[in-house]
Amino acid sequence: PMAVIDRVSDIVAPLVSSLELTVYDIEQAGPTLRISVDKPSDPNGPSSADLTRLTRMVSSALDEIDPVPGSYTLEITSPGLERKLRTAQHFAGAVGTQVKLKLEPHLEVRRIDGVLAAADSDTITVRGVDGADVVVRLDDITTARTVFEWGPAPKPGKGTKPGKSGSKKTEKTEKTSAEKSSAKTSHTRSAERTAG
Repeated sequence: PMAVIDRVSDIVAPLVSSLELTVYDIEQAGPTLRISVDKPSDPNGPSSADLTRLTRMVSSALDEIDPVPGSYTLEITSPGLERKLRTAQHFAGAVGTQVKLKLEPHLEVRRIDGVLAAADSDTITVRGVDGADVVVRLDDITTARTVFEWGPAPKPGKGTKPGKSGSKKTEKTEKTSAEKSSAKTSHTRSAERTAG
C-alpha cells in the first residue's frame, strides 16, 4: 500500500498546490483512498468549493494514470477540528495543542491525554494534567489525534433567550463547530483497461 500512497502523492501534490492547498495526509483504508488537504492561508481550512474542484482534478488524474489497483472510493476531505496524527510531521505541527493517544497493548500505560509539548522524528513529549512530561516513542502509538477544546459554558442566566438574537460569540462558535467538509467519488476500472 505504501508504494500506491507514494504514487498517488506524486500525482496529487502539484494539483493540491495549484489550488493553494497542502496535503495533510493520504491513506488507503480498505476500498477508500482518503486524501486530507489543508489551506494554510485560511484558518477555516479549505472551502467546499476547494474540495469539489480538487476532487474533479484528482479524480481525472487518477483515472488517467491509474495508480490504484482495483476499484476504490476517492475521498477528498479537510482534516477537521480533531486531526489524526500519524506522521512525525503531523506531531511537529501539533506542538502546543491538546492530544489524546492510544498506545501499544504491551505497554503499562495504554492512554495518554495532555498537551503535546515537543516532537521529533522518533518521539513526542506529552505534558499531562499533573504537569509531568511523558516521552513516547512514535512506534508505540496506535492512534493519536488532536482534541478540540470548546470554550467555557455560558453561566446560568447569561445565555440568549428564545426569540432574541444571539451574541457575536455564539455566532462564531457555530461557524467553527461545523463538521469537516468532504467530497467523495467512486472509481471502477473498466474491463478494457484491466485487460490491457
